[in-house]
Amino acid sequence: MKTELKAKFIQQILSKKKDSEGFTLIELLVVIIIIGILSAIALPSFINQAAKAKQTEAKTTVSSINKGQQTRRIEQGSFASTIPDVAVGLNTTRTGNYDYILNASATSATIAASALDTSSLKGYGGGVFISASGDAPSIICQTVNVQGATTSGNLLPTSGTSCNTPTMDVLK
Repeated sequence: MKTELKAKFIQQILSKKKDSEGFTLIELLVVIIIIGILSAIALPSFINQAAKAKQTEAKTTVSSINKGQQTRRIEQGSFASTIPDVAVGLNTTRTGNYDYILNASATSATIAASALDTSSLKGYGGGVFISASGDAPSIICQTVNVQGATTSGNLLPTSGTSCNTPTMDVLK
């Protein structure tokens, strides 16, 4: 009897195991709902990352051109009047996201990075200015919000320490 009882017990365990395999519909729905909530929370963050990456292009380019202008002023005694003459590896005035406008004089060189998509990207401006003491400090400014109707001329800094308009902030 004992062996018969053991055999039935084992048979019952095996048959229950087959019935309890897999997930129930409710368990699957709970998992799908949790994934949906996490996606809804993360999606805006991922969308903003694309704009930040495009803006980083402009910050990096303006900074490189500022450094290139400082170097050129030391080596050749004048600022470059065209972007290829700055010799920082940028040979065009337009990329996929920004137009770059360079202005140079005997005492200053400025660069404006005007966004092509003014509704989602910030505008940037930079410059190198010869001070009264003879050094050449540089500055980079950005629009507080997206560029919007700010023209490329208003992106330019006015000196080595201040930006042109109240809608611009100095980048540290």
